[in-house]
Amino acid sequence: MIYARVAGIGSYLPEKVVTNKDLEKMMDTSDEWIRERTGIKRRHVAADDETTSSLGLEAARRAMDAAGVEPDDIDLIVVGTATPDKVFPSVACMIQRRLGVRGAPAFDVHAACSGFVYGLDLANRYIQTGGAKTALVIGAETLSRITNWEDRGTAVLFGDGAGCVVLQASDEPGILATHIHADGEYEELLHVPAGVSLGYEETRAGRAFIEMNGNAVFKRAVATFDNIARETIRDLDGEIGDIDWFVPHQANMRIIKAAAKRLGMPMERVIATVDEHANTSGASIPLALDQAVRDGRIKRGDTLMFAAFGAGFTWGSTMLKY
Repeated sequence: MIYARVAGIGSYLPEKVVTNKDLEKMMDTSDEWIRERTGIKRRHVAADDETTSSLGLEAARRAMDAAGVEPDDIDLIVVGTATPDKVFPSVACMIQRRLGVRGAPAFDVHAACSGFVYGLDLANRYIQTGGAKTALVIGAETLSRITNWEDRGTAVLFGDGAGCVVLQASDEPGILATHIHADGEYEELLHVPAGVSLGYEETRAGRAFIEMNGNAVFKRAVATFDNIARETIRDLDGEIGDIDWFVPHQANMRIIKAAAKRLGMPMERVIATVDEHANTSGASIPLALDQAVRDGRIKRGDTLMFAAFGAGFTWGSTMLKY
């Protein structure tokens, strides 16, 4: 059997940091209020000359260095993002050009915070069916560009960053199972009510910002994390105890803790970086993964569970042997 195995990981965070204390000067909020409700202390924000593609490019280069692969080795590039540089071409094609990769398929996946997990699912299928041997799966976001910095209900939540994994075909177990889902019924609970087809009048009117029904999203996210993780475990005839590390989408600490509790996962086995990165949407899982690998918590042979939930609503999970 052909498996898609993680050969290398890389991430990148913009240099600029915005702390909760900084936000106190911009809006009616406080460090205490933000920490209590979200667990977030700070977030990284892209500089004016940084874009989603430039963040993703740096993460990809670091992942390729870690895996020891060259541009000619890359057969596929998938980018999970909700904040592309342009309407078209894709962020994936921009990164492809700057890496010097020629001819390989490259495309974006727009599944909001689930984009990286969606990308893993797709790349895994490519590799298992022989369509690729080495793939880049990138999650990259510049959410600061669609954040209303006058709305304390959303502005405190989001940050920018990128993460990348190199997947390679292997005879050894790597990705064991993936599941992805969506339900458009909940479209307006978490959305940006502007875009190309709606007309740029909305954008000019200042409505091209994230809008969210926080309570409804919280309840749905907690239940969905539990369900999707258990679905994947059942698919493998396994148990929660088989998971060494739970790496969820970093939405906020309350969601992460509630999901872990429902799963019966002690927080000592949960990777949480939301306090330092905030919610970076499709970039949050690879950012958390890279940090946990670099600080020595996650080791080769560990079994990991990724779970994500995002606008759409979309959700998905991946279980893999690192």
